[in-house]
Amino acid sequence: MSEQIERGGRATGSAWQAFAIDLAHCIRFYSRLPVPALPWEQDAHALPSFPRLVRVIPLAGLVIGLLPAAVLGFAMLLDLGPWLAAALSVAAMVLTTGALHEDGLGDTADSFGGTTIEKRLEIMRDSRIGSFGASALFLALALRIGALATLAARVDGEVAIAAVLIVASLSRTAGLMPLVFLPPARRDGLSQAVGQPARETFWFAAGIAGAIAVVLGALAGLPSAGIALMLVLSGLSGLALTRFAARHLGGQTGDIAGAAQQVAEIAALIGLLTVLEA
Repeated sequence: MSEQIERGGRATGSAWQAFAIDLAHCIRFYSRLPVPALPWEQDAHALPSFPRLVRVIPLAGLVIGLLPAAVLGFAMLLDLGPWLAAALSVAAMVLTTGALHEDGLGDTADSFGGTTIEKRLEIMRDSRIGSFGASALFLALALRIGALATLAARVDGEVAIAAVLIVASLSRTAGLMPLVFLPPARRDGLSQAVGQPARETFWFAAGIAGAIAVVLGALAGLPSAGIALMLVLSGLSGLALTRFAARHLGGQTGDIAGAAQQVAEIAALIGLLTVLEA
């Protein structure tokens, strides 16, 4: 049945058109991928509405993970070695996202230099990076490359590709948790402007992300314990960053969501590695 859904200043003609618009907006927001304007879109670059986009974020994560996964698989096929393959894959992800999540992690780490909530929020808005932020970025990149290199050394290219896609979907879904379960820390921040997603919509997205992990993992032959650990650890990472933000900032910001994605990505990869034979 056709339904009229208002989006970007124009009512779309059907539910699938609204879904396609939401997915396009989500990929544009989370990445630098050149997504063309859809025929029924009025404004392809309008500020997205997160209450609507949450449901498609697991699928957007899959799309965003395609290039890094392909780079990892191709580098392994060329026998470039696990470390170079992993570094190329992480570089592809950073280029694909425009370092969106890395920026959030760096700003969040720099906020440790503030002694009050107000000072921490002020530091997070500063575009300059400090010693905390630089250290966090270095460690996060090292952990991601190290985890992918270990993965590439233990499994075939097809399995590694599936793992990258699963992590790309799970980690971006986990990154939503602070936005869903906490109020905005600022009244004039981006997280306030894009709206707070409903918890019911988040749980729907979490179910989709979980289904993606189970299906892709099963098709690739990943151990069920590894898939379970990826699900559990990515969720626990999102929860941990949510609780941290509540105490540290009194609410959530977009930077916290970016930091949650980075931590969830690392945790999910390490969880998978703990059950893969060396």
